[in-house]
Amino acid sequence: MSMNTVLLAVGSKDESRLEELAETAASVVDPDGRVVLLHVFDRERYDTIETQLHIDEDSEVTPDDVSERSRIVSDVAERLERAGVDYEIRGALGETAESILDKSESLDADLVVVGGRSRSATGKALFGSTAQRVLLEADCPVTFVKDRSEEQTEATVPA
Repeated sequence: MSMNTVLLAVGSKDESRLEELAETAASVVDPDGRVVLLHVFDRERYDTIETQLHIDEDSEVTPDDVSERSRIVSDVAERLERAGVDYEIRGALGETAESILDKSESLDADLVVVGGRSRSATGKALFGSTAQRVLLEADCPVTFVKDRSEEQTEATVPA
């Protein structure tokens, strides 16, 4: 299966798995393909970042522009660059799962890569899961990158 366009969704909760996310996307994208890095902001987080970056509310700054300035996105972009992978940066403002699904569809992505953490069935039912919704509703295959720090924490807890 051709993986010409890989959508890699990253966010502030992905800091502990940025290396794994970048490696996963880099390892599956075709040599002449591209990875689209997507950072989704909710309104509150977006407004906070605009303030931190001293961006005037009346300026024509887009979520793409704010994403390019994101430390997390820059970290992943640097890793992709070192791996020799073509990439582009995109941003979105809104509900995370919906934005990932919309961008995946508009790009006609061949694969979506998302990160997440393990949660109990009760936790998913009560709080929902962005990764779960993307896994279930995406029009293309989805690769889930689990937070390895949880595995390490579980392994170090005495019985």
